[in-house]
Amino acid sequence: MNRLYTLPFFLIVIFLISSCSTAINDYQGSNPSFDIKSYFNGDVIAWGIVQDHSNKVSRRFCVEIEGKWQENTGILAEKFYFNDGEVSYRNWQLTKKADGTYQGTAEDVEGIAIGKHNGFAFQFNYTLNLTLDNKTYQVSMDDWMYQLDEHRVMNKTSMKKFGVEVANITLFFDKELPVKQCR
Repeated sequence: MNRLYTLPFFLIVIFLISSCSTAINDYQGSNPSFDIKSYFNGDVIAWGIVQDHSNKVSRRFCVEIEGKWQENTGILAEKFYFNDGEVSYRNWQLTKKADGTYQGTAEDVEGIAIGKHNGFAFQFNYTLNLTLDNKTYQVSMDDWMYQLDEHRVMNKTSMKKFGVEVANITLFFDKELPVKQCR
């Protein structure tokens, strides 16, 4: 009999949690207006952490980004330096569409990433091919960037597998610093 009541309870909880999520339109009219073409043009440096499902910091990293745009097409070359010595690369090819959305591809991204901006926020959704211990997993990335001022952006990413959050990534981008290298 308890199982009969447990399933509806969990379905209601899941519905309530999912209905409370933030939408990009919640930031309409907020300032400064985030233009990723402008912000990610040239050199940017960022520092970040990866937190596991229990919020324990499992990795720290620094990333050097070089952005180049020609009209509505851009390339973001990212070089990640992790605290455990790993160095990895990701090269985004981005296109701004006529409706203001962005599409992107990268070597470790499955399919097309979709980006939307409104006010000071930018949301990027994609499926990442994540390799751990010589095994590759597909994880869903819900990436949110918030422009604080003309030089700084905060980033919070939720990583999910089968709809369950397995990690969070937090980054701080700074375009003002004269040093644009991690090492």
